[in-house]
Amino acid sequence: MSTGKEQLEVEDELVESEDDAPEAPVTEVAKTNLSKRRTIDNLLEERRLQKQLADYDFDL
Repeated sequence: MSTGKEQLEVEDELVESEDDAPEAPVTEVAKTNLSKRRTIDNLLEERRLQKQLADYDFDL
């Protein structure tokens, strides 16, 4: 057993565990990826519509 006069060593450094990590960066990455995907989808849709318009026979 310990006596009341012993000094306890205390570490002042804060160590973050993986569970304490904030989730905001993951959310930001997901939003950025979704935004990029929507931009790509819009460009592909525009390209598809431009091709359909170019292939359309106006002499009906």
